[in-house]
Amino acid sequence: MRTEQTSGVSISILCSLSGYTRQAYYKERQEKANSELQGELIIQQVIDYRKVQKKLGTRKLYWVLQPFMKQHRIIMGRDALFDLLRYHGLLIAKRRYNKPKTTNSQHWLKKHPNRIKELTPIMAGGLWVSDITYIELCNENSYLSLVTDAYSRKIVGYHLSDQLTAVGPITALRMAIQACEGTEGLIHHSDRGSQYCCDAYVEILQDNNISISMTQDSDPRDNAIAERVNGILKTELLEDVYADITVARLAIRQAVDTYNYLRPHSSIDMLTPALAHRKVGYLKRLWKGFYERKLEKEAGMDG
Repeated sequence: MRTEQTSGVSISILCSLSGYTRQAYYKERQEKANSELQGELIIQQVIDYRKVQKKLGTRKLYWVLQPFMKQHRIIMGRDALFDLLRYHGLLIAKRRYNKPKTTNSQHWLKKHPNRIKELTPIMAGGLWVSDITYIELCNENSYLSLVTDAYSRKIVGYHLSDQLTAVGPITALRMAIQACEGTEGLIHHSDRGSQYCCDAYVEILQDNNISISMTQDSDPRDNAIAERVNGILKTELLEDVYADITVARLAIRQAVDTYNYLRPHSSIDMLTPALAHRKVGYLKRLWKGFYERKLEKEAGMDG
């Protein structure tokens, strides 16, 4: 009892010296305890999200955490979340790659013009973009071919091959066509690599009434959406190296499902690609890259 009384007297003295009332002191201490508890709840939730999306960035986390924070009456701004994750060592560092060359446009095959410079898709199934990226194995590289719907950012076709030939892109293309309800009026855009210019690939596009569009130089912005999808998969959802191609294929299947159905995208109004795939009309861009400024200008949203 005497200890409690002594403690109470000490707090009273400290409060009087600092200009605080006892009520203000206890209120501040309670708020600090609540803040620490809220921080622990947020950290645990972040860890749970990262079990599935290991490298989900803080901006995306802030968005997906909103229902959780509302449910637990937690008020936290994005900057505060950055500070919290930084304090706990949970910020994601960007990886840098020495990218092997996957495109060889120095060939005799016919190259098609760029047909999408003035095109802004307003629904899924209007424009597909294709690209190839490498996936590192223990003793070699493998090559991931992707077909992505430019409107929804949904990966509609993919295949991992152990060779940099047309087999991978053709398999990914056939997957996309098989899953599509109809290809009439669809445009397929890619770089001018031999895999996309070869007779076998072009014939599949023509047989399905798909128009062909290709980049005209080496500027990555000419196929920016495809490049962005490659980057998301490799920096957020895939490991640096896989033991063999069988393990890599299983990982890629899971990564594509996570990308399509769980990961929100700031380029499609923070929807997942699967949800955006059902939409029609302009989807709000929450960041302004090269193509985003172009889309907003065309929609009369500049300024």
